[in-house]
Amino acid sequence: MPSAVILLADGTEEMEFTITYDTLVRAGVTCCAAYVPDPEDAGAAQRTYVTGSRGMRIVYDAPLDAQNFSPTEYDALIVPGGAKGADTMSKNAGVQELVQKFLAEGKIVGMTCAGSLTALTAKIPRQPLTSHSSVKSHLDNEFEYSEDPIVVSKKLVARTAFPFALTLVRVPMVFPPHTPF
Repeated sequence: MPSAVILLADGTEEMEFTITYDTLVRAGVTCCAAYVPDPEDAGAAQRTYVTGSRGMRIVYDAPLDAQNFSPTEYDALIVPGGAKGADTMSKNAGVQELVQKFLAEGKIVGMTCAGSLTALTAKIPRQPLTSHSSVKSHLDNEFEYSEDPIVVSKKLVARTAFPFALTLVRVPMVFPPHTPF
């Protein structure tokens, strides 16, 4: 059964996390929510949940540990957006290392909206990419930036929640190539 690690931090956009998680589970993908703490939040290590960008509390499965979430154990790594959450994840050395490892192993790395900032900080080679318009200016000189709703480049999938989740499911895992979404 395919499996995915979906990152989660305080400030993650709830829809980008929950829609992706739900869609993947419905497609038969085992998902694990990995918490990326904000290093400036002293109480973060004691909580068992994150607070999303709209105030929703989401319980995570495990704290991020690059050793526990290796590409030998999982088929995909997902980086959702949400300004604060995307900022925390993109600046985290463990997240950057995982992105590099997953891509080096030919595994899927998905980034939604502002989560695409991690492509920059993980120093992914220049390739097609898209993001939320709020972070476009950080990415458009370093990547072949596209305004398309979904961009699939090698094993990197980027963009918005519903089309993103359905593309993740269709491209590598479950649905046949001509599925109409």
